[in-house]
Amino acid sequence: MSSSSSPAVLLNTGVQMPLLGLGTYKLVGPEDVYQAVDAALAAGYRSFDSAAVYRNEADLGRVLKELLPKHGLTREDVFITSKLGPKDQGEGAMEGALRSLAQLDLGYIDLYLIHWPGTQGCVVTDQRNPGNRAESWAALEKLHAQGKLKAIGVSNYTPAHMRELMQSCKIPPAVLQVEFHPKFCQTELRKVCEEYGVCFQAYSSLGKGDLVTNPVVLEVAKNCERTPAQVLLRWAVQQGVPVLPKSSNPDRIKDNARLFDFTLSDTDMDRLSALDCGHKFCRDASQVV
Repeated sequence: MSSSSSPAVLLNTGVQMPLLGLGTYKLVGPEDVYQAVDAALAAGYRSFDSAAVYRNEADLGRVLKELLPKHGLTREDVFITSKLGPKDQGEGAMEGALRSLAQLDLGYIDLYLIHWPGTQGCVVTDQRNPGNRAESWAALEKLHAQGKLKAIGVSNYTPAHMRELMQSCKIPPAVLQVEFHPKFCQTELRKVCEEYGVCFQAYSSLGKGDLVTNPVVLEVAKNCERTPAQVLLRWAVQQGVPVLPKSSNPDRIKDNARLFDFTLSDTDMDRLSALDCGHKFCRDASQVV
């Protein structure tokens, strides 16, 4: 893909992935998807993050086919991520991934992730979980070899899940997408990713909105005349961590893209990182065997 419009990171597949993408969780219905994607393309976003469980893959694919020509872009200019739903973990993985490909209908998917280390219908301690993960990964490896999934990866994996995968995989994951923000700095997980050459990607950069009212974040934002959201997103991308802010508001989508024309001082970076207290706002995968 062309990354001229957007700063990018190099994945271990040799492909560039934009540092900024639009998260589409809770973006449902053709009108809302159209409005958000139109605003995002206009603001310079070239990456879009979906998932089977978001139930918007078909709308996203249709909208992109309609909007890319309007913005003078082609399929190759955008980076599309989707994810295998926990209900398809294991023996349903091949069918689930093919369903995502058919729903998006964009020829191929740039990055396809296992969304969750567990399996829908299995308790976290179920001993079938590791085998199901391995079976899902083998299915993704096959589709990657066929060129249908240009890169494959995982989401919500812990250091233990990552080590298990690295010991058994033929193709290493290109990306690990997890919750990451100043209150949850994920130091061990980032080290594991660095060790294995896996790109560490953030979701929930704003802590489900909680962090935009944090006094430290507000003070840093005021000092550099930026929004709290821009400060939180900049904190990640300045560390080389790709982000996926989600919004359906065209003005906010535009604001969230203004990350590459300012720099946070080392002092501000340290003040934000000092908020780390291991606080998760999203579901915790650490108990999944």
